Amino acid sequence: MYLISDNVDTLIGMRLAGVDGVVVHEREELRKELETAMDDKSVGIILLTEKFGREFPDLLDEIKLERAFPLLIEIPDRHGTGRKKDFITSYVNEAIGLKL
Repeated sequence: MYLISDNVDTLIGMRLAGVDGVVVHEREELRKELETAMDDKSVGIILLTEKFGREFPDLLDEIKLERAFPLLIEIPDRHGTGRKKDFITSYVNEAIGLKL
């Protein structure tokens, strides 16, 4: 795993769990770090803070559509997630058509 974060706190927390990474703030920095991580054959999962998904969805969607490996996963940072509290339940309800 490799983390690309928008804040130092998330990076420090993930380093305590043994995950290396970097902090970036600009679109071009993100693109450069993504390319570097994707070229590294030892990286199977790239973790990205959710802020990048909100700010640069076109960049992430382009990569997700063109490449099957490594897996890109958006994670919440210390500020929490932008999702509703019951987003998993809503997703399951919608997927199977039953209210849980």
